[in-house]
Amino acid sequence: MNKSIYRKLAITNIKNNRRTYVPYLLTCVVTVMMFYIIYALTLNKGLEGVPGETSFRMMLDIGVGVVAIFSVIFLFYTNSFLIKQRKKEIGIYNVLGLGKRHIAKMLGFEMLLTVLISFAGGFAGGILFGKLVFLILLRILHFDVGMVFAIEPAAIVGTIALFGCIFGACLLYNLFQIKLSNPVELLRGGNVGEREPKTKLLITVIGVLTLGGGYYIALSAEKPMEVLGLFFVAVILVIIGTYALFTAGSIAVLKLMRKNKRYYYQAKHFTSVSGMMYRMKQNAAGLANICVLSTMVLVMISSTVAMYVGMEDILRERFPQECMVEASEPTEEKITFVKQSLHDILKKHHVTAKNEVSYSYTGMAIVKNGNQLSSKEEGVTAASDYGFVYFLTVDEYNKIEGKNISLAKNQVLTYGTKEKLKDKTIVLNGTTYDNKEVSLEEADQDTQSVYPGYYIVMENQEEIDKVIGEDREYVTTAYYQAFDLKGAKADKNAVYKEIQDTLSLDDKSIQPEIRELSRDDFYSLYGAFFFLGIFFGILFLMATVLIIYYKQISEGYSDKERFEIMRKVGMSQREVKRAIRSQVLSVFFLPLIVAVIHIAVAFTVITKLLGMLNLTNVPLIFLSTVITVIVFAIFYGIVFGITTKEYYRIVK
Repeated sequence: MNKSIYRKLAITNIKNNRRTYVPYLLTCVVTVMMFYIIYALTLNKGLEGVPGETSFRMMLDIGVGVVAIFSVIFLFYTNSFLIKQRKKEIGIYNVLGLGKRHIAKMLGFEMLLTVLISFAGGFAGGILFGKLVFLILLRILHFDVGMVFAIEPAAIVGTIALFGCIFGACLLYNLFQIKLSNPVELLRGGNVGEREPKTKLLITVIGVLTLGGGYYIALSAEKPMEVLGLFFVAVILVIIGTYALFTAGSIAVLKLMRKNKRYYYQAKHFTSVSGMMYRMKQNAAGLANICVLSTMVLVMISSTVAMYVGMEDILRERFPQECMVEASEPTEEKITFVKQSLHDILKKHHVTAKNEVSYSYTGMAIVKNGNQLSSKEEGVTAASDYGFVYFLTVDEYNKIEGKNISLAKNQVLTYGTKEKLKDKTIVLNGTTYDNKEVSLEEADQDTQSVYPGYYIVMENQEEIDKVIGEDREYVTTAYYQAFDLKGAKADKNAVYKEIQDTLSLDDKSIQPEIRELSRDDFYSLYGAFFFLGIFFGILFLMATVLIIYYKQISEGYSDKERFEIMRKVGMSQREVKRAIRSQVLSVFFLPLIVAVIHIAVAFTVITKLLGMLNLTNVPLIFLSTVITVIVFAIFYGIVFGITTKEYYRIVK
């Protein structure tokens, strides 16, 4: 057979199936474009030497990996939908005399056209919109990173290699499906799954248990390390529960609705419940995908927007004061050097210090078990059992707080940075002390740690040394001084730089931390979070829209004959349309409702995770989440209106 015949058949097939093929081609083009854009950004030579280069590159590299995995899964998923929809058409070709070998060649030409359109459109869009994305990224980072826009040949080669493998795998899958099917099965391909689905009680129970387990973890985890360790477990359980309840639980609920005779035997309920039940088996996976993708979009966009908008809150949380200097293993000479250097620098630039706090402390890594704090690792069951203690003498405490108190024998004052020590007594390395909880926020330098920290005030240094004991492997001593500045902005900037240059010793025994000098690094890291959150959000949103569209198209063709029968048996056009609307509304908005429930349950976990990234402004996180949900719901409703029109057109 002439090769031009296969080419003509392939072009004709794409035209005839444009309702399903055009969205698929657009998806392929956009996916290729977005992968090229983010891959090209990682190869940009202007990244060398920028503030926060390591973290920024790491975030972009993660982005490349996520987009690659997404592309494999999503394009394979949409391809499998297309081949399933076209089985009847291919069966007709087979019955008319076109052998499987010829059909394979035709499919090969179709895939070749798909590849050419995807690469041509993807690279053209990547180069065209890549500059726009590049400029947006510079704007997000708030500083000139020295990046230069360029077409990256290595990114083009990498993109061709990845998507060449994806399209090749899709073609092999299509050929395998045709090879295993006979003409009769192909002709019936669009009608498979019409039997009433069975009630899968075991899967329903598994769904309830896994979803309940994921929710329990999300609601019960309190310590930051617990949240970090169990978050992904909770995510996996919720995803499993979502799929199980959509596939099996929904059928069980529909059958319970059918048993309610008073409800079921009404025209609008009868048609919608029976229709949903018969089609739920193939609908459920798509609905679960929509729900999971919607949840991902909501979490990523709301979290990254909150982090970016709350950047000033993050900086203030991470750096409680503008300047902080810590000298490890302090001697009198080292402490004098720090104090004198700071005094001279401030005086030189006519800037004064305010809100100043300074103290010496002894630090020790500990394991917490109830009210017992020990430097030994016996009985550790989780990472959340670890913590750190800052020991202060009562004289240092009085200096910080401006008080004049004394401690009785075996009495301590405590202040917890992330969790309080509320017990009336605490046990330190086997010695019991009476505990009095106090406020010591001015001294808190533990904001950046994911582990809980405890300030413990004792009578004197001898008592502290006695508690610590002879094993000092995980013990540190340090002098800490922090303050804000009052003066002209230019003078303050000069102070920041001179403190950094003067006190940053090669042996790292003195380490200054300046809020303003760290701003670029933070915008680099959190700007990368924000950029990737929006980037992934767009990708997942595109996937959500396409799955919704294909679901509606698929359901339209599946329901067309059924609603024609309903009209023939006496249902009016109005009743049919009302039944259609009831079914479509119920099925369509169910994933959104469940996704919002997932977000509501996960909100506590999200706030704790963002707290570990120094964002503790819960009202801001809540507002960001609510706005994101509202905007997404509006967009979701628009997609509903567009796709439902197509559904009605097919059914009519």
